[in-house]
Amino acid sequence: MIKFLFWNLNRKPLERRIASLARHHDIDVLMFAECVIPVGHVLSALSEATGRVYHRPSSDSDSLAIYTRFPPDCVVALHEKPNRLTVRRLVLPGRPEVLLALAHLPSKRHWSPDSQGFECVEIARTIRELEQAQGHSRTVLVGDLNMNPFEEGVVADGGFHGVMARPVASRGSRVVQDREYPFFYNPMWAHFGHGSDDPPGSYYYPGAEHVTYFWNIYDQVLVRPALLANFPDDQLRILDSDGSVPLVASSGQPDSSGASDHLPITFSLSL
Repeated sequence: MIKFLFWNLNRKPLERRIASLARHHDIDVLMFAECVIPVGHVLSALSEATGRVYHRPSSDSDSLAIYTRFPPDCVVALHEKPNRLTVRRLVLPGRPEVLLALAHLPSKRHWSPDSQGFECVEIARTIRELEQAQGHSRTVLVGDLNMNPFEEGVVADGGFHGVMARPVASRGSRVVQDREYPFFYNPMWAHFGHGSDDPPGSYYYPGAEHVTYFWNIYDQVLVRPALLANFPDDQLRILDSDGSVPLVASSGQPDSSGASDHLPITFSLSL
């Protein structure tokens, strides 16, 4: 079982919290958005906390970062749009190759929902082209999408085409107007509200307007049908603690002063 973690760090020096998460959850691949911590600080904290050697594969991004305890040549760059998208080949001996797409889409503070949706179309097209070039669609898309699972860019066929139900995703694709669009399975739908022991979302925003959701799930993992058998739903968590110290305030909302305004998510793949 390979364990992954994603966290938008909100440009905070959270290397100790990162190290605690890696130790407590035995994380193999850590992925971050808005990470401005010096690489050496992260690697030292991880090594001290876990007793394992981690690596930072080379990257053109300043704030979109991947750290792994696999050798760096196991995480091979295929495509990079600095600080917005990186797509990597995860190549492990004796295991099927996986494409790992790490994304951080523009915030609603700066982009309209329409612009966000069009950006999803462009990213989805890039992923499909890379899948075609690699000859497989064993792809995971993870990151801060700055959209909820139900928003058009995430669900639209030309966008990420993320659906909430495994049986639907298992069909592989659907045809609309004579064009075929592959599905992603989006398990984040099941994590809204208090249906589990996890927090009711990954990001809290009490907007002062007529329509506000308060809790949002901007931080997501989407899985292609080719990996459904390898993706255990019960391993997906929105975390409210680093294993030792809470990541939420007494209100239950993300502790943006002591940690980040986003909560991390963790998931696994059995390869």
